Amino acid sequence: MRGACMQPARIVLISQAIMQVLLISTTIALLAGMVPPACAADPFYIGSWKITSAAVAPWQDGQPHRDDLGEMKSLVDKTIVIQLKAIVGPHAVACKGPHYQVKDYPADMLFQGAFGEMHLRDKSADPAKIAAKLGFRGSSWKTLETGCGNELDYHFLDPGTAAFGLNNYVYTLKKQ
Repeated sequence: MRGACMQPARIVLISQAIMQVLLISTTIALLAGMVPPACAADPFYIGSWKITSAAVAPWQDGQPHRDDLGEMKSLVDKTIVIQLKAIVGPHAVACKGPHYQVKDYPADMLFQGAFGEMHLRDKSADPAKIAAKLGFRGSSWKTLETGCGNELDYHFLDPGTAAFGLNNYVYTLKKQ
């Protein structure tokens, strides 16, 4: 009889153990659902970019202004960091709160349509050939529209090379 009296106590202990396991399992499942999934890879343009060179823009007639030359010299060899919520770097390229959009641009739309405007003024100015002289290969390129007040867009020649136009210069950047 004594063994029979112990049975209900064992059942209670086993039931409590099962409840604890279920409670822990449920808690883990809930926490797993509440923890955000691993972050997706950052967009290709996020990271540090070094301005490696600058060339007089093809749309510039004559020599650039002295101020433009000084600005160009101050930007070459500087680093720009494109972050999700800001572009950090020299004042001319810095931006807080960008509104990024990535689009595919044909040659006539590069540098805010400068090559297209050149073609409108002079039909012999071929936007694709002008782009090729700057290193653009193909017929369209990823362009990062920043939505920043400085109105800079970054045109990607390849995943590790970008270009932007500023004050009659075309700057080339390399991803670091």
